Amino acid sequence: MKLNTDGMKPLYVQISEWLETEILSGNIQKEEKIYSQYQLAEMFNINPATAAKGLNILADEGILYKKRGLGMFVSPRAKEKILKRRKNDTLKQLVWELVTEAEHLGLEEEELMEMIREVKEKGRG
Repeated sequence: MKLNTDGMKPLYVQISEWLETEILSGNIQKEEKIYSQYQLAEMFNINPATAAKGLNILADEGILYKKRGLGMFVSPRAKEKILKRRKNDTLKQLVWELVTEAEHLGLEEEELMEMIREVKEKGRG
């Protein structure tokens, strides 16, 4: 993964989101030791303090936990916590933006729902 250094999203947030995606995809399992701030810094060519800030976001949310002297590990319910937050925050925000844009374009609710059904069916191939 490459970080977007020109974007609006801070690097530490991108690090935490990348780690979340790795957990969701199964590349990193529950109870598995996570990359250290120094490993992340080397992987992404960033300052270790920036990497640490990304790790701390996940620790504060209970997605990661610290074992003194051993590093950080993925909590047993990390996947569920990530899914719940993304559904409640990210997905609701996207839906709100979609509904707002549909209203600006004068789409009726049923037209929007039909578009969603079409996209969903095409995605299934």
